[in-house]
Amino acid sequence: MNTAEHNTVMQNFRAIADAIATLFYPHAEVVLHDLHTQTVDYIANNLSKRSPGDDSSLENLLDGEISEVNIGPYEKLNWDGQKIRSLSTVLHDNNGHRLAVLCINLNISLLENAKAALDLFLSPSKLIAQPDALFRDDWQERINTFLHAWLRERQLSLNLLTRDHKRELVLALHAEGAFKGKSASNYVANVLGMGRATVYKHLKELKS
Repeated sequence: MNTAEHNTVMQNFRAIADAIATLFYPHAEVVLHDLHTQTVDYIANNLSKRSPGDDSSLENLLDGEISEVNIGPYEKLNWDGQKIRSLSTVLHDNNGHRLAVLCINLNISLLENAKAALDLFLSPSKLIAQPDALFRDDWQERINTFLHAWLRERQLSLNLLTRDHKRELVLALHAEGAFKGKSASNYVANVLGMGRATVYKHLKELKS
C-alpha cells in the first residue's frame, strides 16, 4: 500500500473514531494507533493526555503474536485515578494486512458512582414494615396489587387494555370487594383511563 492509499484508509478510521467518541461524549476516548509507524495516529475526545506521535509499542500486533481481532473489554486506570474499560480492535488494509489498532476507552467511574448511589438509595435495609395501624384499610394498595397480578397473568399492560379488558377487570375487582372503599370507583376509573360513569355502568350490570 502506497502512502496515498495508506492516508485514505487511515482517514476513514479517524472518521470512525470521531463518530464513536461523539456518540459516547464525554465519557469515551478513541485512540487510533498506526501499526506501521508504531505511533498514536489520532485521538478523539482526549481523556488520557496522550498525543499523536506518542509511541504505541504494539509490535506484537504487527507480527501476529496476538491473533485476536477484538481484544477486551479490559479495565485499566487513567491518569486521574478513574477507572477505564477498554476494547481494542485490529484494523486491516484492503489486502488484509494489519494496518492500525482502534482503542475505545470508556470512563466507567461516573457509572459506578451512579450505581453506588442508586444501590444506597434503593437499599431495603432502611425500610420498615408498613405500620398496621396506618395501613389497615389501604384499599388503594389492595386494588393496585390485584390489578397488576391480573395484568401479569394475562401478559398485558395498562396502556394496551381494550374496552373489553377494562370491563373484565372492573368485574374482577368487584368480585374481590375492591369497591367497598370510599372513592374506589373514582380511583379505578382514573387508573384504567375510563370514565367514572362507565365504571358505574359495569357495576350496575352486575346488580341487574
